[in-house]
Amino acid sequence: MKQIQELHSRTPREIKVVQFGEGNFLRAFVDYFIDVANEKGAFNGDVAVVKPISFGTLERFHKQNNLYTVSLRGRRNGEPYVENRVVTCINQVVDAYGEYEEYAALAKLPGLRFVVSNTTEAGIVYDETDRFELTPPNTYPGKLTKFLHERYEAFSGAKDKGLIILPVELIENNGGKLRDCVNRLIDLWKLGDEFKSWVAESCVFCSTLVDRIVSGYPRGEADAICEKELGYQDELLDAGEPFALWVIESDKDISGELPIDHLGKAGMDVIFTDNQKPYRERKVRILNGAHTSCVLAAYLTGKNIVRDAMQDPLCRELMERTVFDEIVPTVKLPREQAEAFANSVLERFDNPFVDHEILSIALNSVSKWKSRILPTFKDQYAASGKAPKFLTFSFAALLAFYTIEKLEDGMMVCLRGGEPYRFKDDEPVMEFFLKHCKLPVAEYVRAAASHVEFWGEDLTKYGDFAEAVTADLEDIRVNEMTAAIRKLLGK
Repeated sequence: MKQIQELHSRTPREIKVVQFGEGNFLRAFVDYFIDVANEKGAFNGDVAVVKPISFGTLERFHKQNNLYTVSLRGRRNGEPYVENRVVTCINQVVDAYGEYEEYAALAKLPGLRFVVSNTTEAGIVYDETDRFELTPPNTYPGKLTKFLHERYEAFSGAKDKGLIILPVELIENNGGKLRDCVNRLIDLWKLGDEFKSWVAESCVFCSTLVDRIVSGYPRGEADAICEKELGYQDELLDAGEPFALWVIESDKDISGELPIDHLGKAGMDVIFTDNQKPYRERKVRILNGAHTSCVLAAYLTGKNIVRDAMQDPLCRELMERTVFDEIVPTVKLPREQAEAFANSVLERFDNPFVDHEILSIALNSVSKWKSRILPTFKDQYAASGKAPKFLTFSFAALLAFYTIEKLEDGMMVCLRGGEPYRFKDDEPVMEFFLKHCKLPVAEYVRAAASHVEFWGEDLTKYGDFAEAVTADLEDIRVNEMTAAIRKLLGK
């Protein structure tokens, strides 16, 4: 079989983007967006990829002339969907450590406008031991600060040569935190007030929210995809889901310079805003909240992966009622936007190409219930004066799921239909449930709901909550989960 570079080629464009990170997510998200924008004549720019760590190799990129395939696999409009795109927007790849001069030269490109990064959640950190004279500095903020300084000097502080910074690391306020790190390093390294003013006035640090599941190289399916769908070998093949959302928050409007929000018809959604909080809340409450509120119950009905739960009428109705009746009304966006997002979430959960194991989602469910469900619960309680029945049931399902037989090798061992299952949480959480889960139901519920260390408050203060959880958990224990869900749904 031929190689991808034997069948496909690329036409070089001006480099407009420097990208710190060569991993799967950036290639299936940012680079994919830019590639589609180029195809539609909206952007007309290339990406220079920087390997920001000292280990690893760029050999596969060199071998394939920086070409690779993004394979999107999932559902769209209810039907199975597959899209294979050869991405041609990566102009060059550079090792910041092994090719420092080539890397530094990128800062001096006149047409450069954007910096994108995904250096993991731990990448945006201030380290006072980092040094300007290193080639390059150790940390990502250190590399970026020196990169900006190189550009500042190359263009004598020209105000139109600042850069737009787009971190996609999965931390809240990623742009603001990165800007703070850069400013602290400017002070630490004594790079001067004029440079600091140039960064403040000519550069834009955006905070972003990204949403696309990217599974990376599909090891078990790669050969079949290459042979049956692509017709060529691709060692950089990158798989993900069709859904993609990019929310970009900035004080200055950058949408004219990054015209990728015009691609909604291509199935992509880019939102430019001065406040991403409602969109972050929408994602946490609907997508993450749907998982946390429903999958533990689904597991106890015998379902092992999310798709199986979605294809079971009872589990699906439980999730739909929870999401549309109790979560969506609390989202501070127009109802139609929240509902559209909720429908896309349910479609994503039913992806025929992804086996998303419920036990992997169950990890640390106590802290997840606090961050993803409790704010919605409180909004619903404030509105009605009563505990919302589906979110309340999710708490009972959590207590049922955390009914532990023993701790073994740092994991909880529980039973489903007499068969053991194992999952983890923080050690104090596991110890608590081991001690309390076999108490009479009412005592167990009260002990868990009133444990302030878990929830940040005593949940028994919410009127009928403890009583409702007790009734639900009694039902689950006596009649098992399937029957309890039927009763909850009025069937």
